[in-house]
Amino acid sequence: MTNSYFFIGVAGVGMSAIAQYLVGKGVAVSGSDRQFGEFLNGNAEKPLVMSQLEDCGIKCFAQDGSGVVEGLTAVVVSSAIEDSNPDLKRAKELGVPVMHRSEMLAKISKEARTIAISGTSGKSTVTAMVYHILEYAGLQPSVMTGAGLVNLQAQGKIGNAVSGKGEWLVAEVDESDGTLVRYEPEIGVILNIDKDHKEISELEQIFLKFSQNVLSAGHILIVNDAHPLAKKFSAGREFDFGYESYVSVQGIDFKSVGTHIQFRVRHGNELVKFEIPLPGKHNMENALAATAAALRAGVSLHTCADALSSFPGVFRRHQILGTFNGITLVDDFAHNPAKIAASIKSAQDFTDGRVIAWFQPHGFGPTRFLRKDLVDFIAKTLRPMDMDFDRKNDVMFFSEIYYAGGTVTRDISAGDLADDLILKGCEAIYIADRNECAKKMLEYAEPGDTILLMGARDPSLQEFARSVKQLLENR
Repeated sequence: MTNSYFFIGVAGVGMSAIAQYLVGKGVAVSGSDRQFGEFLNGNAEKPLVMSQLEDCGIKCFAQDGSGVVEGLTAVVVSSAIEDSNPDLKRAKELGVPVMHRSEMLAKISKEARTIAISGTSGKSTVTAMVYHILEYAGLQPSVMTGAGLVNLQAQGKIGNAVSGKGEWLVAEVDESDGTLVRYEPEIGVILNIDKDHKEISELEQIFLKFSQNVLSAGHILIVNDAHPLAKKFSAGREFDFGYESYVSVQGIDFKSVGTHIQFRVRHGNELVKFEIPLPGKHNMENALAATAAALRAGVSLHTCADALSSFPGVFRRHQILGTFNGITLVDDFAHNPAKIAASIKSAQDFTDGRVIAWFQPHGFGPTRFLRKDLVDFIAKTLRPMDMDFDRKNDVMFFSEIYYAGGTVTRDISAGDLADDLILKGCEAIYIADRNECAKKMLEYAEPGDTILLMGARDPSLQEFARSVKQLLENR
């Protein structure tokens, strides 16, 4: 009998990726999402993601229990699904097995030759890079990632999953809910470990278990030697990447050329020039990680370089939306201290003027947890006025914390972050309403400047970026 799975919250990025992959392998998939109910009840327009899922062959339901029926192989949930969810309650009433999203991904990863990309920053970009290299090499890989590939989105797809005919699966695996410990891929990659959802000590234990899983299974662990905490997991590894001469895949001669980067990669006796249409030194590290993984999958170094020269990029990962009246607009998913610092530095690399950065924190708890680190990282990254280059100081704007619902203690504001930065001598401006904040940013912006938008989780951030683009066009 054919397996059939029902995904609760199927429109979510991680859930939709697995659902699309399974459909591509001939599995029957259906699912629900809160946003579908508004349309199905006649109270809203049909969500684009619902149409995209249906186009893949996934039947969509309101999140009211109606889609959960007897005979399902399992109902799949994420950590965001609460016990009170109508679909989950219905599954329990019918005795339908319940699987966590990570259990499903772990099951899939054991059935395919899997390259699993882990780390607190850069996972989506590296996953997309590895997929792009393997696809370029003719290996017809599959991919599941947390962000859409822009070339797939241009085809009208969600863009975060492909079910290929080849034997390799490239998957982004998550540490935020601790489920990383469930995977033992054929090739495991650790990019970095920075404070994000959890304390460093807790994250280290999660990544330690992941590395042990990979090595104890006799598989390959690839580690970023340029990151001090990731480097701690080097014992027993067969492959690493970074900037030192002793690493397996070494990056040298980094150069920023406009919004592109150039560097050379040494592997064994080979030394090959790379040029990638992305800004920032952190994208050199991402490319080194992707190259290391692709080499272990049997792709040549020259093919990696050729492939990445045409890398199309990832949705909202330092995505350059264009230059309008001399002002460049960038949209980015950055939301933890290390990611925000890297994003600002990337914009500084190609900006003749100053960087006018904007950040909308998500969640009162995460903002409270990361407050000191956010302020410290941003303060160290923003540039002061430079009279020699006739450049004004960089500016940091904040709008109020994104609230996704639920019972939370609202004892912190994005304005507190701005106040903390001001005390450190930075120019920081808090305007609660982001539309009003956008207008103020445009008052500041001059030709040669870059406006950098940063934030995560809020599904309307793409629309906000479009609105800022329109303001710039009409300026």
